[in-house]
Amino acid sequence: TLLVDFGPDLRQQALREKLSKVDAVLVTHQHLDHIMGFDDLRAFCWHRPDPLRLFGGPDTLAALERMFPWAFDAQGYKGYVRIDPQIITAPFTLGDLTITSLPVVHGQMETLGFRFDLPGGHALAYLSDVKEIPPATAALMADLDVLIIDALRPSEHPTHMSHQEALHAAAQIKARQTILTHL
Repeated sequence: TLLVDFGPDLRQQALREKLSKVDAVLVTHQHLDHIMGFDDLRAFCWHRPDPLRLFGGPDTLAALERMFPWAFDAQGYKGYVRIDPQIITAPFTLGDLTITSLPVVHGQMETLGFRFDLPGGHALAYLSDVKEIPPATAALMADLDVLIIDALRPSEHPTHMSHQEALHAAAQIKARQTILTHL
């Protein structure tokens, strides 16, 4: 079970979906609406002997360590969040799933989207909080079954794609199905 981001409503979402176990967490970036459920990750740490693997970019992991230093302590605190930080430097696997980070532009910062590939050729990309997709990242999204992409609002926004911008990007990427998110 893989969790992407941990917003302030993580607890309510986990209860609603009956999520009781998480094997690893991916984080797109350090904006508060994506990380303020950090303390609720403790529910996924209580019964595990090893720290919870948290994958992200170096700036995001450094920001999280500054905010929550106790969770990054190698000794850890029983009953609290214990993190094993993993800086993403290349595609990696979790079980049968291959995960590729997709660097995108979100205003003045880089955020990460993710491509998930299953054996047999099924692929999904998730791009939340994106204004621009660099050509190198677009090249990593060939042959997608599903594209989930940021489409904040009908009118233009300085740090998020508008509905039209998201639809234009989707037409360029040519996934078989596109889902708009972050509306």
